[in-house]
Amino acid sequence: MTIELAVAWTRRFGDDVHTEEAFGMLTVDVPPELWEEALTFARDDLGCGFFDWLTAVDELERGFAIVTHVHSLEQGHHLLVRTIVPREDPRLVSATAVYRGANWHERETHEMFGVIFDGHPDLKPLLLPDGFEGHPLRKEFVLAARVAKPWPGAKEPGESGHGAPSRRRMLPPGVPQDWGPAARQGPAADARRSPRRGESAGEAPAEQPVRRRARGIDPEGGDV
Repeated sequence: MTIELAVAWTRRFGDDVHTEEAFGMLTVDVPPELWEEALTFARDDLGCGFFDWLTAVDELERGFAIVTHVHSLEQGHHLLVRTIVPREDPRLVSATAVYRGANWHERETHEMFGVIFDGHPDLKPLLLPDGFEGHPLRKEFVLAARVAKPWPGAKEPGESGHGAPSRRRMLPPGVPQDWGPAARQGPAADARRSPRRGESAGEAPAEQPVRRRARGIDPEGGDV
């Protein structure tokens, strides 16, 4: 099926598109000016009437890769269609005229990457609070938490690159310091352990043979 799909794309668009099989599906790279036409071809000619998702990938100097996944429920094949828009002017025609389900996906991509989708009915904010500046999923976006305070991952000596490595393990929050196997090593271990069968609580193990002999039982086996 993948070969037939690739042939159909080549027959329709020629050298303007590039197809390859990856992860069990056909990936189709198209130029941005053919974006809407390519999606219409996928829907009408290849039966991909089910829109799954659309997002972007920050490719740094290459620009932003716009990726969409569509599926044919009747024939059971799916396609990954993608294109590249320049970083200086990230603009692409909206896919909402072909797939209505692309509406919210394009709004999210506009918020997170700053890509403008021409012809979208309303690119209003979807996830970020009012007045938020910047696009959080761009690779140059700086997380405010990293600037306001040191990253909390480097806590133990040696983990931040200074001092000798520490072998001390920290207990999870809320766990008492005298809990766990290490805490049972020492003189108080016998006092904390549960009494065995035939032994009273608080009774020392050395007292057991005396009591057993008193009952006529040889602790080494046999009769007394």
